[in-house]
Amino acid sequence: MKRHSLFAACLGLATLTLGAAAQADQIDDIKARGELVCGTLGTSQPFSFQDGATRQLVGYDVDVCKLVADKLGVKVSYKLLSVAARVPELNEGRVDILAANLGYSPDRAEQIAFSHAYYVSPQKLLVRKDSGFDSIEALNGRRVGATKGSSSEREIKRILDKSQVIGYGDSSATYLALQQKKVDAQFASELVLARLVLQSPPTAPVTVIAKSVFDEPWGLGVRKSEPRFLQTVNQALDEAESSGAAAKLFDKWFGAETPYKLERGFKIGPIAG
Repeated sequence: MKRHSLFAACLGLATLTLGAAAQADQIDDIKARGELVCGTLGTSQPFSFQDGATRQLVGYDVDVCKLVADKLGVKVSYKLLSVAARVPELNEGRVDILAANLGYSPDRAEQIAFSHAYYVSPQKLLVRKDSGFDSIEALNGRRVGATKGSSSEREIKRILDKSQVIGYGDSSATYLALQQKKVDAQFASELVLARLVLQSPPTAPVTVIAKSVFDEPWGLGVRKSEPRFLQTVNQALDEAESSGAAAKLFDKWFGAETPYKLERGFKIGPIAG
């Protein structure tokens, strides 16, 4: 009888211990250490890059991560990641959250949880000003360049199904092909194309077709096993939207006083899966 009582007591203690462990989650860990570790690229201006004057990491993604850290009442540190390492570093627990140009896709959503969209990237077409092309429809059946292996390349093949889509190593190589008339248009994010317009020589001007082919929502990446943390991240983003802080951050990095002069055509909200 004593043996059974001792076993029951031990079992009860083990159950309590497991229950306490189950209650501990990522938010508790972050608050205990006093720091949110944010994974970002560090090479994607104006999202996350090194300021030339201060040598500090700055950018839109950097500021958005700080919003989440402030919500949790902790400081924030940043870990620089390659594009390929983003999801593995998150799922292996080496970062708490990703703010790293993370476009939503159903395949990626099977690997990680996405926050509400904190940025929406219009995907557009760039053409030579003297080409005569002024609409998406006019380019269906023409040669279109995109970065090889990118979501842009995959999607433009699907949308402009009569076009010959040619993949290049990066956006600069694609732009060179456009200038050399090897392709009739370049397909990429609005921000990438805005940079190329700024860099284009006066003798070979280019222009962006105003209408977007499609809009790609970007979310902060969180591990699927942390629903409470995801809820807190979304609350931080929603509060930034309702207070106007999110719009101010967009204007700071993309708006009329920046070289990009982009307009904010979205509000923070859930990503439609």
